[in-house]
Amino acid sequence: MREYKKLWWTLIGVLVASFAVLGWMGKEVYHQAPPIPAQVATADGRVLMTQTDILDGQSAWQSAGGMTLGSVWGHGAYQAPDWTADWLHRELTAWLDLSAQAQYGVNFARLDGDAQAVLQRRLTAEYRKNTYDPATGSVTVSARRAQAIAQTARYYEQLFGDDPALHLSREHFAMKEGTLPDATARERLTNFFFWTAWAASTDRPGSVATYTNNWPHEPLINNVPTAENMVWSIVSVVVLIAGVGLLVWGWAFTHREEPPEPAPAHDPLTRIALTPSQRALGKYLFLVVALFVAQIFIGGLTAHYTVEGQTFYGINISAWFPYSLVRTWHVQAALFWIATGFLAAGLFLAPIINGGKDPKFQKLGVDILFWALIVVVIGSFTGNFAAIAHLMPPEWNFWLGHQGYEYVELGRLWQIGKFLGVVFWLVLMLRGIVPGLRQRGDKNLLALFTASVIAIGLFYGAGLAYGEKTNLSIMEYWRWWVVHLWVEGFFEVFATTALAFIFSTMGLVSRRGATVASLSSAVLFMLGGTPGTMHHLYFSGTTTPIMAIGASFSALEVVPLVVLGYEAWENWRLKARAPWMEALRWPLQFFVAVAFWNMFGAGVFGFMVNPPIALYYIQGLNTTAVHAHAALFGVYGFLALGFTLFVLRYVRPQMQFNDGLMKTSFWCMNAGLVLMIVLSLLPIGLMQFHASVSVGTWWARGETFMQQDILQTLRWMRTFGDVVFIVGGLGVMWQVVSALFGGRQTVASDAALAAQKS
Repeated sequence: MREYKKLWWTLIGVLVASFAVLGWMGKEVYHQAPPIPAQVATADGRVLMTQTDILDGQSAWQSAGGMTLGSVWGHGAYQAPDWTADWLHRELTAWLDLSAQAQYGVNFARLDGDAQAVLQRRLTAEYRKNTYDPATGSVTVSARRAQAIAQTARYYEQLFGDDPALHLSREHFAMKEGTLPDATARERLTNFFFWTAWAASTDRPGSVATYTNNWPHEPLINNVPTAENMVWSIVSVVVLIAGVGLLVWGWAFTHREEPPEPAPAHDPLTRIALTPSQRALGKYLFLVVALFVAQIFIGGLTAHYTVEGQTFYGINISAWFPYSLVRTWHVQAALFWIATGFLAAGLFLAPIINGGKDPKFQKLGVDILFWALIVVVIGSFTGNFAAIAHLMPPEWNFWLGHQGYEYVELGRLWQIGKFLGVVFWLVLMLRGIVPGLRQRGDKNLLALFTASVIAIGLFYGAGLAYGEKTNLSIMEYWRWWVVHLWVEGFFEVFATTALAFIFSTMGLVSRRGATVASLSSAVLFMLGGTPGTMHHLYFSGTTTPIMAIGASFSALEVVPLVVLGYEAWENWRLKARAPWMEALRWPLQFFVAVAFWNMFGAGVFGFMVNPPIALYYIQGLNTTAVHAHAALFGVYGFLALGFTLFVLRYVRPQMQFNDGLMKTSFWCMNAGLVLMIVLSLLPIGLMQFHASVSVGTWWARGETFMQQDILQTLRWMRTFGDVVFIVGGLGVMWQVVSALFGGRQTVASDAALAAQKS
């Protein structure tokens, strides 16, 4: 108990300190966010746009799909350009041509080197100078810059409309014709794009760096990595090495290999009668695999749009199902089925914690939660469709249609519904957990599990802290509370603790060992993960302290992942502890895959994009997609499927896993994920990385570069990985569906399993 006390106080101290830092950083974000000017005007008083125009443009961008169609400040989809980098480069080159024509009578490209250098120095001086007046809230631009803005805006008004001259560009960017049908909305959209580029090119007061820390890389105005970027990148590597070293030392001096306790002769969980609420979980498992299979097929369509931007093997479907919509559904379906797998695992454990009994009306609550989830899924998907097809009034979009922000694309009403559903799940969980906490015995592991359940139930609410027209920097702060802190932080603790609780309840590991391991893991996860949230905000209108804290602590996120090979081995060894564990071989193998992908997807590929100097050049490139696929599916996807198979084993006690089918499914999914990364995403990302360093961000994401034959071939090659992965996904679905709805099943008795193993 004394050992627990030290760990508890360490965890509490880490949480208090890290959330204090996160809160302070939030205050910094609010105070230092790039201002949205009351007006942008020329020196002679001609108003080009107002704050209302910029914010209306933000709403128009959201209604077109927002971050699912290109990216802004590097966050979003990868097929279309990053609109910030693209607008900035187009405006800069327009200014140079206008200046060259006015002074020399020719375009900038036809000038000699000396003349070009003179104009480029003037360009840098004009664009880096901050003309924002806090007293009036106005930004003043030169008449020439106003011309460059108008010229750039015309291009975007044509691109987001249906001008035939830019049809091929829309195909290359996977944009449908008439992406924004309303001319006024297109005009407002250009105001928003201008503002994001203004913040990326204008020095912050009192600084020699822009509001976005000189991102994107744009040599024309000396947008290059800052000195702070280099310093904190080196610091992050040092912190990583020190953290790994300390972890190894700590492991060597404190880890005690406990002699394994004798495993029970029978699976303890099979000795607990199924409760009505547990029997009702079958429909949750079906929903998991149904959404999973839908997601991977939609993912295949999304990937195909990167080579045929408006058609699917010649069939024009983009008018109703464009890239921005199917990518939205692809991401949202993943979040729904993964979350459902976690919710089902929790609801399965609640009666076990309660002594094998359901609290009163627990089954009714489980049924209500399921149908509420169905309503949110259907409602949000329908709203996404109606928004991007522009079938609803624009003022309804944010609430019922598409918020425009990656991973929280669903309309605000459906987001509130999802939050209320998670809170209701928390209530159902606590009804089973609280009586368990009152029972005698060591309750430390259960207390940590309870804390993770509460965190999952409440912290999704952070996504409600911003509104439709909130400053983009402030929105990003809260969005990453959901994407990083809620998913990568508290779900990680929940998964670790839930598995420890399951294995200790089954008598496969000691309660003490499970408790110590879970508390230690929680300390490490939260120490790096909470302040490390800020590594997503290096270039989102934040200041140097954000970069310093984000870089240092996000490096620590990688530290606990280096021991996951040992964890995988420990989990795999459990199958040899007792003959009856053979019935859990496949859930266990999925948990082993989680450890593997946690180490590579979250660890190796995660740190690849973590240091500020790395992210400066590769933010928004396909290298980010490598990390996203390997971590989101590799870790949370395999974990949710593992939980699904685990619960399936007990809610259908007479079923046996089809070894041939499961082996094919498991290895096809792993191989498919590897092929996606190795054949397509990673080589494309590395080529973009080189282009970003050597030329600029706009070039690495631009139409000319991305439509090279070699990159087209690499995008086609992703098909191999997609097909292999889909085969694996269909196999898992068939296993679950046949177990849930199949007729005659074989009884998986302990004696039969023992004979089978021998």
